[in-house]
Amino acid sequence: MYSQQELDDAVASGVITADAAAALRLHIEQQRSTAIPDEEQFRLLTGFNDIFVTIAAAILLFAVGWIGQSIGQSLGLTIDQRGPTFIAPLFVGATAWGLALYFTAKRRMALPSILLLLAFVGGVFAASLFTLILGVGPDHVDGNDKLGGALAAASAAIAGGAAWFHWRKFHVPITVAAGAASVAGIIVGLLVSALGQNLEQARNLILGLVLFLGVGIFLFAMWWDSSDRARLTRRSDVAFWLHLLAAPMIVHPIFTLLGLNNGSASLSEGLIVIALYIALGVTALAVDRRALLVSALAYVLWALADLFKRFGAVELNIALTALVIGSALLLLSAFWHQARGAIVRPLPEGLREKLPILDRSAITQQAA
Repeated sequence: MYSQQELDDAVASGVITADAAAALRLHIEQQRSTAIPDEEQFRLLTGFNDIFVTIAAAILLFAVGWIGQSIGQSLGLTIDQRGPTFIAPLFVGATAWGLALYFTAKRRMALPSILLLLAFVGGVFAASLFTLILGVGPDHVDGNDKLGGALAAASAAIAGGAAWFHWRKFHVPITVAAGAASVAGIIVGLLVSALGQNLEQARNLILGLVLFLGVGIFLFAMWWDSSDRARLTRRSDVAFWLHLLAAPMIVHPIFTLLGLNNGSASLSEGLIVIALYIALGVTALAVDRRALLVSALAYVLWALADLFKRFGAVELNIALTALVIGSALLLLSAFWHQARGAIVRPLPEGLREKLPILDRSAITQQAA
């Protein structure tokens, strides 16, 4: 089985023409019993070897991190007496980069590449943060939100640069989302630094900023999606990870700012949660991305369970909630394409042209 990414690489290297690749995609699509419009495809596994390599890489990264922590403790380069050291994440990031040179650049293995990217960017961020804390002195950072926010922003900037460098070398789709998360971290860190000791009072302001950034990342994801409306290239994979990042950044602040996650729900609050979930479902159908539904799932499960409890179904509230939500999501999955058509077709033509197309098989056939 050949992935979309491997077809793109073959076209880029001149092994096959773009027309031949489009014809191959059309042939494969016609052999499938489930139409491509009903699927949100992204490359994750090429075989069980991906899982095997990922497990082995995770064990190795854990080992080098442990060794780095031990070395840092023996050299006295830890935050506090037995706190973390920058050597551990530095070792993890360096090892992840070295492994990526083979498993990502040469073997093009999807799942290990995702793990190695996250380990590399996360390692760079942690190493930068711990180094900066040691540089200014842990005692100066303890309880100093202003300085802590500035150091976190600086570390996020370094991690963003590392993500850009990784993208230039390997072009792993999730890297763009990691870079976007770094940019969001820079902005939030700068805001925390500017607010200083007033974080509790400015909680809603920070949540509002996270919501604003989430919407921005969502629009950025839509820009990637609009450049590949048929979802035939890795640009669609990039958009998938951006949507996955944007969804919780949008959903959590909305529900928190509305006071809907304080541990109990009134009838009106529960109905608001359900109404918001329906609105998110309509949006997910329009953009053909399920990440919004998954991110808000915990909130709607909690709201429904609380509502069933209030109506007297105390013993079965969890079971009834799972039954309702599970059935609804399965029905939506089964009739996703039909429901999406009902949402998208009435939209203005200018907006429809920016959304993923409904009949991708027709577009593929025209390209062939």
